[in-house]
Amino acid sequence: MIEVKNLTKKFGTHISLDNINIKFNKNDYIALMGANGAGKTTLIRSILGYYHPNSGNVLINGLNPMKDRIKVLENISFVPQLPPPIKLSIAELMQYISVSAGVDKEKITHYANEMKLDISSTGGNINKSFFALSGGMKQKLLIAISLAKKSNIIIYDEPTANLDPKARDDFYRLLKQNEDDKVLLFVTHRLEEVEQIVNRQVYMDMGKIISDETIV
Repeated sequence: MIEVKNLTKKFGTHISLDNINIKFNKNDYIALMGANGAGKTTLIRSILGYYHPNSGNVLINGLNPMKDRIKVLENISFVPQLPPPIKLSIAELMQYISVSAGVDKEKITHYANEMKLDISSTGGNINKSFFALSGGMKQKLLIAISLAKKSNIIIYDEPTANLDPKARDDFYRLLKQNEDDKVLLFVTHRLEEVEQIVNRQVYMDMGKIISDETIV
């Protein structure tokens, strides 16, 4: 589903990705690990089509994420470590996601409720600005949207950084209920949190894949 071939990405003289080769297939649930500066974020942004590679390429279900960006992103959900500075209200954001990505607003509300975030029409949060929400509330809503989208590739970059322990438990419970027939990719420093979900551990350092192990 994701194929990275001979991928090199430089920023000036700095080599962020150094001739990377890796595949992520259906039913791979991956912990992508490594120190800061190892190349994890650059790899994720290359998969999402944010960066032009210096050499090599990325294919998502056979499509180039740069040339076929709209089609590729239809099949990907991405939750960043730092929520984007969205100025829309929750109601406006849900409407935008519904129209642009075909996501059922009732499913977003359902998963938000499962994360203990009330965004029902009678709740007090629905008209709040996303930008004004707490970090935890933003993360819960983005997770709810990612699950409601029913993508076959979900990428989480440190998704529990702003969540309290109970919300983390809710998050992993929901993932276990929705883990069939997809690629689930975690960028994480907390292997102990995801070890009950992942079946593959990839470690990066200095722009290279250092290890790629299947977890039984």
